[in-house]
Amino acid sequence: MQRVRVGKTLATGAGMGLAVLLLVGVPSGVIPNPYFIRPLEARPTDYVFLGVITALAVALGATYGMPTRCSLQDSKALGSGLLLFIGIGCPVCNKVVLALAGASGALTYFEPIQPLFSLAAIAVMGVALALRVRDIRRAAASEQPTTSLAQHLPPAPQ
Repeated sequence: MQRVRVGKTLATGAGMGLAVLLLVGVPSGVIPNPYFIRPLEARPTDYVFLGVITALAVALGATYGMPTRCSLQDSKALGSGLLLFIGIGCPVCNKVVLALAGASGALTYFEPIQPLFSLAAIAVMGVALALRVRDIRRAAASEQPTTSLAQHLPPAPQ
């Protein structure tokens, strides 16, 4: 019975990690593909940020495979993915930034602050993971049988 839970936990974590890796890495062009061409080369930090967030996604996803009831952190996970996409994406491929600042503004003003978006993504995913782990620990503690202090005391002298 325990192996089924471990297998489900590992599969859920691997699935979420793979989803984050592909859903963020492919459209941002960090993972080379024929569909999303990146005019500027990905920075080495983009790979690091994608790897860190993928590892956190695996850990967070694994918590969803555990058989305990606890709060969902879906919105934080989704927000983290969107922040990371902004953080590692090509600065001149972002249509909103191009519309607001132009190509030179995107490179001058937006590109230097992109790592801050990636760091925020990691922080949000870390908070989501910490909250899930906290809730799982609380649920596990409430499921354990409680023992009273009287059971641990020696018998009273007569």
